[in-house]
Amino acid sequence: MGATLNLHLAHYLATVVDEGHFGRAARRLHVSGSALSKQVRTLEDKLGVELVDRSAHPVVPTEAGRLFLAEAREALAAADRALAAVAAHRRAGAGVLRLGFMTATTGTHTRRILERMRQEVPDVSVQLVHLPWSAQADAVRDRTVDACLVGPPILDAAGVRLDLVRHETLVVALSAGHRLAHRSSVGLADLDDEVHITDDRADPRWVRWWAHDPRPSGRPVRYGASAHTVDEMLEVVASGVAIAVTGGYVGGSHRHPGIVFLPVVDAHPCPISLCSRVDDTSPAVEALRQAVDADRTASDR
Repeated sequence: MGATLNLHLAHYLATVVDEGHFGRAARRLHVSGSALSKQVRTLEDKLGVELVDRSAHPVVPTEAGRLFLAEAREALAAADRALAAVAAHRRAGAGVLRLGFMTATTGTHTRRILERMRQEVPDVSVQLVHLPWSAQADAVRDRTVDACLVGPPILDAAGVRLDLVRHETLVVALSAGHRLAHRSSVGLADLDDEVHITDDRADPRWVRWWAHDPRPSGRPVRYGASAHTVDEMLEVVASGVAIAVTGGYVGGSHRHPGIVFLPVVDAHPCPISLCSRVDDTSPAVEALRQAVDADRTASDR
């Protein structure tokens, strides 16, 4: 056909398909709906096929569009990795380290670790980058961040190394009026009849890990309302429609008058780890790893 892949147009198409709606995609891309539609038409004209079914609600790719995106997404991801690699190189040259974290995984441990790191590389500036629950090891692999403080489960550890920072106690978040709220602790069997919160955007394996599904009793876990952030989770729990097993750090950093947090005495361990790329030997990341090891050793004494 003589056509060449325009990554800009491919990105527009992928966004339309991901959103299932031209208007939402346009808002996400910060362009007008008419301009976005024109760009997708331009790509279709170049390829000589229709790529999306505009009559469907939500908008879906045609068979040609599905085939195109299956390959184009790999090119888009490769382009993003190339840009991120250069950005990481530029950060290293400027003495900047980007450290990702999930909500509430920072605290006194993190401050001590960063202080130890700065003793070894005092000229390095640390930028903290908040990441959603679902973007942990991926953000390290694609060089969005140089390292990340991650919570479990890590579903794909390819290309990264995990250095244990600490183990967190797991707790259950309950509404203040819940039948178990007066207890000092609970076991998983106490939660067997409860509806557990879910996250319909997350990998189901991630949801099951936190819900302890399957349970030791063999009872199936029932899932209810969905939440995508810690704040959303707390509001759902406070309403009394679901419970949530979560890290003890959430209870320590998120106070809510309608919620109590109780330790789950037989829950599996919850490691918080430093995630970095296996092949990253930069002085800042090496100093960060050493700081994690030194802090853990000091805490174990």
